[in-house]
Amino acid sequence: MFGFQNLALAQDTSNRTWLAGDHHIHSRYSVGWNTEVEPPAPIKGGDAIYPTPMNALMAKHYGLSWMVTTDHGGPNHSKVNLEMAYPELLFSRKVVPEVIQFYGMEFDTPGADHSSLIIPHTHDESTHLHSIESQFNKREPFPSNASWDTEPRMLEALQFMNNMATKPVIIANHPSRSASGLGIYGKDAPAELRDWNDTAPDIAVGMAGAPGHQAAAINPDSTIRERARGGYGNFPTMGGFDQMTAKLGGFWDSMLGEGRRWWITANSDSHVNWREGGSDFWPGEYSKTYVFAQKNHDDIMDGIRNGRVFVTLGDLITELYVIVTEDGQTAEIGDSIGISRGEDVVVTIRFKDPDTLNSWKQNPEVTRIDLIMGEVYGPIKNRNHDNNLTTKVIARFEESDWVMHNGYKELTYKISKLDKASYIRIRGTNSNELEPKEDDIGENPWNELWFYSNPIFIDLEN
Repeated sequence: MFGFQNLALAQDTSNRTWLAGDHHIHSRYSVGWNTEVEPPAPIKGGDAIYPTPMNALMAKHYGLSWMVTTDHGGPNHSKVNLEMAYPELLFSRKVVPEVIQFYGMEFDTPGADHSSLIIPHTHDESTHLHSIESQFNKREPFPSNASWDTEPRMLEALQFMNNMATKPVIIANHPSRSASGLGIYGKDAPAELRDWNDTAPDIAVGMAGAPGHQAAAINPDSTIRERARGGYGNFPTMGGFDQMTAKLGGFWDSMLGEGRRWWITANSDSHVNWREGGSDFWPGEYSKTYVFAQKNHDDIMDGIRNGRVFVTLGDLITELYVIVTEDGQTAEIGDSIGISRGEDVVVTIRFKDPDTLNSWKQNPEVTRIDLIMGEVYGPIKNRNHDNNLTTKVIARFEESDWVMHNGYKELTYKISKLDKASYIRIRGTNSNELEPKEDDIGENPWNELWFYSNPIFIDLEN
């Protein structure tokens, strides 16, 4: 069995640690529009209200090591990003150097909803974003042009990005916010997300498992109002997560069953904080996307692109190590391991459940961890396929199943005689729900917390 002494040595060698961040943050350059003039003129602070340095300071306050500024577009908004938002980002990097800050935008995605577009950190990052937004953001032209809002145009945009010297990352935001029911999808259909991933697998790498706007039900005085979490007014979130992630054996598992490296994240979608009447938490106040990386732009981007990620709500945990071991080989979150058919593997889980108060002045405790496993059966013909009937919880662990060691909670589990290519993933909660239920209107988001890991793939070599 792979010991944690060896794990610590591996961490020292790579200098990688778990770094919390947020890839979906709006600034005052998510503008309103004066439609009494042509073309419409941007109104700074018309939608989101905070300067980028304020977002960075609050991200630092709530424990984030990295963030992405992601203003959404509109008529000729590429000029707003280039001439106004980008200079403010450069200033923010100087005044809050403790937070690694990426340039990006919330892409008004052709033929779909919104996506976080994360631009690699280069000397010409501003022109890279401008070239994408000015040519492909569906709200860019004035007058509006319906031909910009089609799925083929999104695939054209991805092909354009794929030819760039430094490739960006695209993450589908709130993918089921427009769904009308469970499995009745809206703007982001399973077939579309498969097409994105097929066209640019190193760019279209995943989706927001937990959306932003999770403070929608909280009044400025901390009382609760009758509003839906995340703006999911038709079909709700489930334990704070989008149905595409939260449904066991659902869409996410169907993607993993094809062997796709399709990862999940979480974000704040911060526009206006709940204390000022908005629907949002500050970056890092409620949800965090942890990336196992060195603290620099390149390795954080590499971690997102390659799934070295877990997500958590409410600071339920702050570190998570999942290790699959077989005959001296190991694989961790986002990795794959090859084994011989019929061999056993050992899964080791190590997590830190901090003995500290979160921003709601609570100290939540993990009450259960689920080990989830599904088969990898390869490509399927039905592009809108959204289930993996082989996926199930193969083991549930409670406090009596783990031990404390050097401030971490640890447990191991053997999976015997594997005869099919598979993947595993982990989730945990402070609740008693065996499966995340549909969130009620007006539910306090702090009462039920979950965390999810990205998968580890187990390949059969013969």
